[in-house]
Amino acid sequence: MKNLQKTLLATAISAVLFSANSVAEEEKTIMEALKESTASLSFRYRFEDVEQDGTDGATANTLLTRLNFTTGTYNGFNGFIEFDQVSELIEVDYNTGPGGPTFPGSATIADPEGTDLNQAFLQYKANDTVVRYGRQRIVLDNQRFIGGVAWRQNEQTYDAFSVKNTSVEDLTLFGAYVYNVNRIFGDDRSPAGDNASTTFLLNANYKFGKAGSLTAYGYLIDNEDLVQYSTDTYGLRFAGSSEGFGYSVEYATQSSAADNPADYTADFMELEGSYNFKPIKVTAGYQVLGSDESNGQFITPLATLHKFQGWSDKFLGGGTGNIAGGIQDMYASVGGKFGKVSGSVVYHAYTSDDSDVSGFDDLGSEIGLVLKGKVGPIDLLFKASDYSADEFATDTTKIWLMASTKI
Repeated sequence: MKNLQKTLLATAISAVLFSANSVAEEEKTIMEALKESTASLSFRYRFEDVEQDGTDGATANTLLTRLNFTTGTYNGFNGFIEFDQVSELIEVDYNTGPGGPTFPGSATIADPEGTDLNQAFLQYKANDTVVRYGRQRIVLDNQRFIGGVAWRQNEQTYDAFSVKNTSVEDLTLFGAYVYNVNRIFGDDRSPAGDNASTTFLLNANYKFGKAGSLTAYGYLIDNEDLVQYSTDTYGLRFAGSSEGFGYSVEYATQSSAADNPADYTADFMELEGSYNFKPIKVTAGYQVLGSDESNGQFITPLATLHKFQGWSDKFLGGGTGNIAGGIQDMYASVGGKFGKVSGSVVYHAYTSDDSDVSGFDDLGSEIGLVLKGKVGPIDLLFKASDYSADEFATDTTKIWLMASTKI
């Protein structure tokens, strides 16, 4: 069954690719195309401070320097390459994650030093179809399942063949074969930073005018290095807005796959609503990552996990995005923009989805604050989170100050 599914997905990707109309040969030489190439350089400084009960805490002052180069287009083809360099400006005296330096008693700040080839791909555009081969950023929907973890200084990217097609009005089709995942720990610094994979991603989004859009997806993950991450996930998401009201509803089902030693089926559900009073926006939501008793729980190893379940990152689950027994997250936020400054306050209340498995009922709560502004060409951000433990983990407070600019 697994091979049949993958064959069907590969066929679908090929069908999208070859359905594109051919483009007329451009009246341009390779040298003329190269002259149209562009380059950019950006910097992102971040101060991060962590106070966590049971540890000595941690403080990091890191700088992300990013250089990229985009060639001009020749007969529909162009190339892109991007390098990242992360430096600790003072001293690395904290744990940076798997494979990094070890400092007993320190909290973890997952921003290891190093230089990485962040992206490097060849791209072909033919009318409404875009094909990419190589190391690339893949961000789908709200990144709940497939994302780039761009919050961390070292981004998650994918070695993949991908196709995106928009030839049918209001319909966007995306398919990808991923053969390696470059995780945030750096593939030259940690075994956990480089995961060989045989993964197929399929995502179809259709817009129903002003009412919203419906997304159907299937993510078949076969992680050859971390087999416990191998899963088949299928789901539907509808999101939209009308007359100031925003809404989204999502459901997905997941089962263990490939060489995953677990044998389980678990569900995901999200309900969210908002109202924009201008300039104030109020949002409330409920999200469940379920479990299948003690057999396993719904996991999201390729998600941008920092966006969900609070900024204190207490429920990373070793990179799976869930813990035994699953998680129920009720959250609310109030935000708005006043002049050149925008911000929001977010509150989360966590409970176990199956307390018989986890041994916990109340998992704690968190409050977070973020403020964003700009001074000249520099984007500024202040962010803080405070997690209050109940039966799970320990009290944790985090503060970030960030400044970024682009040349």
